[in-house]
Amino acid sequence: MNKWFNRHLNILMYASGILIVIGLIFRFSGYTEVMNVTFILATFAAIGPVVQKAWMALSMKSFSIELLITIAVIGALFIQEYTEAAIVTFLFLFGAYLEKRTLRKTRSSIQSLVDMAPSAASVVRGGGEIEVDIDDVEEGDRVIVRPGGKVPVDGVIVKGQANINEAAITGESNLKFKTYEAEVFSGSVLDSGYIELSATKVGEDTTFAKIIELVEDAQEKKSGTEKFLNKFANYYTPFIVVLAVIVYLLTRNLHLAITFLVIACPGALVIGAPVAYVAGIGNGARKGVLIKGGEIVDNFAKIDTVIFDKTGTLTEGRPSVTNIQIFDGTDEDEFMKNVAEIEIVSEHHIGQTIVTEAKNRNLDPAKENVHDAEAIKGKGVSGALGNDRYLIGNKKLMDDNDIMISRDVRERYVREQKEGNTAIFVAKNGRITGIVSIMDKIRNDAAATIQAFRDKGVKNLVMLTGDNRYAAERVSGILGLDGFHAELMPEDKMKYIEEEKAAGRRVMMVGDGINDAPALAFADVGIAMGHGGTDIAMETADVVLMGSRMEQLAHGFNISKATYRVMLQNTAIALLTVVLLLAGVLYGYIHLASGMLIHEVSVLLVIVNAIRLIRLKDRRTIAAALRERVS
Repeated sequence: MNKWFNRHLNILMYASGILIVIGLIFRFSGYTEVMNVTFILATFAAIGPVVQKAWMALSMKSFSIELLITIAVIGALFIQEYTEAAIVTFLFLFGAYLEKRTLRKTRSSIQSLVDMAPSAASVVRGGGEIEVDIDDVEEGDRVIVRPGGKVPVDGVIVKGQANINEAAITGESNLKFKTYEAEVFSGSVLDSGYIELSATKVGEDTTFAKIIELVEDAQEKKSGTEKFLNKFANYYTPFIVVLAVIVYLLTRNLHLAITFLVIACPGALVIGAPVAYVAGIGNGARKGVLIKGGEIVDNFAKIDTVIFDKTGTLTEGRPSVTNIQIFDGTDEDEFMKNVAEIEIVSEHHIGQTIVTEAKNRNLDPAKENVHDAEAIKGKGVSGALGNDRYLIGNKKLMDDNDIMISRDVRERYVREQKEGNTAIFVAKNGRITGIVSIMDKIRNDAAATIQAFRDKGVKNLVMLTGDNRYAAERVSGILGLDGFHAELMPEDKMKYIEEEKAAGRRVMMVGDGINDAPALAFADVGIAMGHGGTDIAMETADVVLMGSRMEQLAHGFNISKATYRVMLQNTAIALLTVVLLLAGVLYGYIHLASGMLIHEVSVLLVIVNAIRLIRLKDRRTIAAALRERVS
């Protein structure tokens, strides 16, 4: 029955409206009895969906707006106010129709994401190319993508090259050139070129599928405000029924009591907050900012302290080897090959930089040559090549293993750090045999983003890093941060966040989602720089930035503050409307039909107010800050 009413809602609304018009014609023609019949028919044409929803709510022990309308309409028919009964039911259906249409716009962002999802894939099987449904692609399949085609799965390019638009994943419209062994993500579009890729993630495991799932889940998760308003509505509705009965007992005016019942409907109050959160979260998703629910939006909007990781967050996360110092006479290529083979086990940017440097030198480091390899969190890596035992990492790792650092080596190490490099010790069989220096560029938009936070009222901006003090001081000084803490372990970052929260601050942690997972989880809001969507970033953080731009962070903060502001505005509009309508009823200025019309207008007003969030852009913050830096 519910499906039938939903399917024929528009027909019932049109039938009711036409009958009302016919009734009005008979009214002006003097045929009162015929008019009453048409108005009764109009009421019965429109009341079905209302009664059905009211009954469903009652069956779940909930008191809904539809229940108030049903009681009021039955009362209006009882006192022979056929005109108002017909108009009230028609207006309710018409309001529902308009709400449905406007709400569809608020969900347009997630719908546009869903529409981007590829439905088929060209796969090489049995020596030939066939087209299969996206759900039939398996890991390891060789998938072909041509110009203009959508990448159907996550994978690694095994043949060809192309300019790829990853806007659906990262929110960035700039084309990225990718070739052999580059990673590509489902939902991306080939602008030009031709690629064949080996599928690494398929179906619901692809990055694009996870984005859609995250956004859909986020739009369903209720904030504290929404939960309160829903709970309030459950108590408010029966309270209004009781109050309407009291009004009748005091005045003996059934018409006034029924009018009071309808006018007090909290429709705009119940819908005002959810529609704002849906629109705001949808806006963020289109820009590559995945906010995991209304609760996160509220917390994000109230942040007063921002803590940044350094590597991969304030810096580009694409460091390069700047200097290699060898102390035991080993050939440089052999030295780098050995170091890279040990570092293969590390997920850290520094380790991967060394591996990349070795590959660029065509040294082909192989994980198979290493045994007993281990990544040591916050310090480095260890492992063995043949009979040689290696330790590669920072000074803490050397100190923990009682490895002597000579005065000359220490001076070289400090000199590299003072020049802004991250210096890594290489120890073989208990002796330091070299230092590898690595430098990472500060992001171009980091300073502008920090200024954007200051402009929005954030009071404290701090950097926490496991890197050396000199490199941290250099980055902090360039970006104008309020402070920094260097050479920290992951647990040290958590302790700092705990102290800030204990001091009453609302803390946001921004990291890369790999090494900062504990700190991200512990902060009031954890922000992961997703870099295309690492699994741990999506799982741990409250907000995931799918692109590589810091300005996405500022946009996320801006949209959260705007969403929270719109939610408060909508709540105020709803409460003010109810108060004014009730006052109008009691003083005789508002009647049943006119009150219902104003009520529906208030519902549409809060929806339209929320729709503004869909197209909200931060036109001033980043652009102005960038201009300021340039000047």
